[in-house]
Amino acid sequence: MKEARYFYVPDASEQQELPQEEAVHALRVLRLKEGDEIFLQDGEGAFYQAEVTTANAKHCFYRILQTLPQEPAWQGRIHLAIAPTKNIDRMEWLAEKAAEVGFDELTFLDCQFSERRQLRDDRIEKIVVAAMKQSRKAWKPQVNAMLPFKKFIETAREGRKFIAHCYDEVERVDLFSELVASSAGDVTILVGPEGDFSIDEVRLALEHGYESVTLGQSRLRTETAGLVSVVMAHLSKEIK
Repeated sequence: MKEARYFYVPDASEQQELPQEEAVHALRVLRLKEGDEIFLQDGEGAFYQAEVTTANAKHCFYRILQTLPQEPAWQGRIHLAIAPTKNIDRMEWLAEKAAEVGFDELTFLDCQFSERRQLRDDRIEKIVVAAMKQSRKAWKPQVNAMLPFKKFIETAREGRKFIAHCYDEVERVDLFSELVASSAGDVTILVGPEGDFSIDEVRLALEHGYESVTLGQSRLRTETAGLVSVVMAHLSKEIK
């Protein structure tokens, strides 16, 4: 039995052809041909069973056989906002693993102690799409460009908002306990750079309704803290 082949096709129900990058993979790597079965993901909650109708050197056309609406696996939206590490490989690892676990939105923060103030969000987008396909997720996480910390904080957001940090002088509560006890569907979690947020940034976040939290007793690397935050949020919001 052949393994099901999944392709990301935005607005799949309104299209008849795989996007160029997906077509290259289908034709040159998988060597699909007319009549082969494929599955499409629109990134907005639906899978589609489809059949290849035309496969040539540059184009792969399909016909949808069946629409397969998917049910959400967790409640609300999970938004991770994180300051990228100097080593971009660690952020790419985070984006991949978080997408495999399941979350909804990723924003990169330019903070006072940030060691990286630029990154290619288009590359992160490709990594997220690949992880979405590999893990068979029906919804594609939204990847946002980097924002200054202050601008992000001052933007109104639904649900509960948390900032994870290591300052003992600021009272903190356990993130997972708060998430489990929370009835709010949407959550936003902030994770700082390798040198942590500045104390002024933490206080600014608290002034704008963010709650001060800890991720446990261990001092975690930035990318580990980001992934742990997503896992906690995902587990607490899973639909049983």
